[in-house]
Amino acid sequence: LSQLPGWSVRPDGSIVIATGNDDVPGVYTCTPYNSYGTAGESRPTRVLLKDPPAFTVRPKEEYFQEVGRELVIPCAAHGDPPPTVTWLKVGSAGKSGARVDANSSLVLRPLVKEQHGLWQCSATNPVATVSTATSVHVLGTSPHAVTNVSVLPLLLAANISWEPGFDGGYFQRFSVWYTPLVKQPPRAHHDWVSLSVPVGAQHLLVENLQPDMSYQFSVLAQNKLGSGPFSQIVTSVPRGFPVTTVPPEPPAMTVRVFLSPPQALTANETVRGVLLRWEPPAQFSVALSGYALELRQDKGGWEVLDRSIPSTKTQVLVPGLIKDAFYEFRLVAFAGSYISDPSNTVNVSTAGMEVYPSRTQLPELLPQPVLAGVIGGICFLSVAVIFSTMAACIMNRRRAARLQKRRQGRSRLGAP
Repeated sequence: LSQLPGWSVRPDGSIVIATGNDDVPGVYTCTPYNSYGTAGESRPTRVLLKDPPAFTVRPKEEYFQEVGRELVIPCAAHGDPPPTVTWLKVGSAGKSGARVDANSSLVLRPLVKEQHGLWQCSATNPVATVSTATSVHVLGTSPHAVTNVSVLPLLLAANISWEPGFDGGYFQRFSVWYTPLVKQPPRAHHDWVSLSVPVGAQHLLVENLQPDMSYQFSVLAQNKLGSGPFSQIVTSVPRGFPVTTVPPEPPAMTVRVFLSPPQALTANETVRGVLLRWEPPAQFSVALSGYALELRQDKGGWEVLDRSIPSTKTQVLVPGLIKDAFYEFRLVAFAGSYISDPSNTVNVSTAGMEVYPSRTQLPELLPQPVLAGVIGGICFLSVAVIFSTMAACIMNRRRAARLQKRRQGRSRLGAP
C-alpha cells in the first residue's frame, strides 16, 4: 500500500483510499494476525469504481411565462450507472400537475398560478444524489399572499409590516384588515375594518385602538386581475397608558444630531432591471429609520420613487424603466424626523436595454416634454375645431343672404 499515493490503513484494519482511480477496482482480502500467527484471510470482496451523477444540462435560475401557456424546463445528467432524474416543487406535495418528458425536462402545460415557485431537479444513482433548482414566475395572475406578517404593539396603536408576494406581473396594492377579538364566533373578512396602504409601502400604522384588547390583523394584496388570498392572521394587544406615576422629565437639552448621506451609490444592469447598491452613512448619532430613493428622467425634476426602504437594506432593484431614456438616481437617509443630504448621483441609460417583467411594476413616469406636447396638441386641435365651426356658420349665413336678395330681385322684375 505504501507504493500507492493516498492509500493508508487505519489502526482498526480499515483501508482508506483518498482518491478513486483505475487502481481501485479489484478483489480485496483482509488477513488478521498477532504474535501467535493468523487464522487465515477473510472472504474476498470486490470493489467497483462508479461515477456519481453530474448535470449535463442545468435549468436557468428563473423562468417567466404567461398563465395558460406551456413552459418546458430542461434538466439532464449522466453517471455510472445512469442516474434517475426527478422533479419536485419545493414546499408542495406532488408535482402540482406537472409531468417529466423522455429528456428529463419538466413540462408545465397549461401553466397555472399554483405552479409558481421554486422547483428542484435531482439526479440519483447508487453512488450519490445531486440537485439544482430554478424559480418559475407565472405572469398574468392575481397576486400571491404576503408573508412574514408582524405586528408591533404601540400606545393605542399597532404597526403592521409584511413582505410582498409575487404580484402576478402587474402593479399591486395592499390593504390591512383588522377586528377586535371578542367572545363570539370569528367574523368573516368582509365584516372587518380595512385600511388602504400608501403606494409602495410595506407597513401601516393602525391608530385609535382600544387598550388591553386583543385584535386580529391580516393583509390583502390586489392587482388589476383581482385579489389574492389573505395572509395569515396575527393577534396582538395594543398598549394602554401606564398607571404608575411618571417622574417629571428632565429639562430639554440641545442635542446635535449627525446624519451623513449614504455612501458609494452604484448602479448595475441585471436581467430583471437596474440594481442599486450603497454603503450606510459613515456617521449617524441616532438610529437609522430607512432610506428614500429619488430619480429624475432626462434632466427633469427629482421625484421620490420609494420612500420606505428599510434601514437594513443596502441594495434595491428598480424594474420597469422606460426604454431609450436617461435616468439619474440618488439616495437619502432618514432617522426619525432627520433627513440626510443626498448621496452621490448615478446615471443609467436604458438605450438598448432589454425590458423584463418586474415583480413589482413601478408606475410609469411620463416625461414632462412629452406631456406638454400632448396637452399642446389637444389644445390646438380644440381651437381648430372651434374656428372651423364658426367659419362654416358665417359662410352659411352669407350664402342664405345672397339667395334671399336674388329671389327679391326676381320678384320685382316679374311684377306688372
